Amino acid sequence: MILIIGAMSLLVLTACGDDEIATDHGLTVVATTTVIGDLVRNVVGPDVTVEVLVPIGADPHDYQASSRQVAQINKASLVVVNGLGLEEALIDVLHAAERDGANVLEIAPLLEPIPVGSGFDPHVWLDPGRMAEAARVVAEEMARVDASIDWSSRAAAYAIELDITHREIESILQAVPQDTKKLVANHDSLGYFAAIYGFEVVGTVIPGGSTLGSPSSSELAKLVGVIEEEGIRAILAETTEASVVAASVAAEVSHQVEVVDLYTGSLGEPGSGADTLIGMLLANAEMIARALG
Repeated sequence: MILIIGAMSLLVLTACGDDEIATDHGLTVVATTTVIGDLVRNVVGPDVTVEVLVPIGADPHDYQASSRQVAQINKASLVVVNGLGLEEALIDVLHAAERDGANVLEIAPLLEPIPVGSGFDPHVWLDPGRMAEAARVVAEEMARVDASIDWSSRAAAYAIELDITHREIESILQAVPQDTKKLVANHDSLGYFAAIYGFEVVGTVIPGGSTLGSPSSSELAKLVGVIEEEGIRAILAETTEASVVAASVAAEVSHQVEVVDLYTGSLGEPGSGADTLIGMLLANAEMIARALG
């Protein structure tokens, strides 16, 4: 079953967010991001049509839905949203759909989110354990939609895969010496990763938990000082955001600093090795281990 679900995930991700796959059960789930879409597919399997709003490589913070996608949201059996402000440009659309009767499930607030700034960090998918719990949450909601299918067994099988992934990540990160476990990120997105795997986030290029912020020249100068003082070897940028500012910061540092594009807000293209949530988590761990080890 897991192999079948994985094949379905790869097939769906080769298409744009608006594309559909026909099913016989008449159920449709809309997921906001590629990450949530992969999570949902591993729970619902081939019995449900899964549609993803934000396409591969796009930033979920500023993505705006098309009129067709708005219609899909309103017709869906379930809409699965990350929440905690991640889908900033979709909030009004989602609230309007909910007022009109759409079944909207926000998963991040249910996963013991960690504080960041004046709110909570939405980047829960970088913690395999929290995503295992998210799978169970989706399964419980799907049982309310249609109790004829054993969604919980599929969620449990996926949770086992995620636990194995967590252990693999721990093994990969053993290559990183304790004194280099300090991270500079593009924006405040690595809090869960740092907390679980024993790292410390010492700075960000864009202040706050959103990519829509704009750093001042004084903030960038301060970051350069932190990088030099801490001996940071790499700035962890993102595939969903141009790394021009991060590269400019790296160029100002007196020692060599690599800019590494992690998969944070989106899965990778098919064949990238990061085209599933599990693949993305492992790919990020490998890149971090190479950059800091």
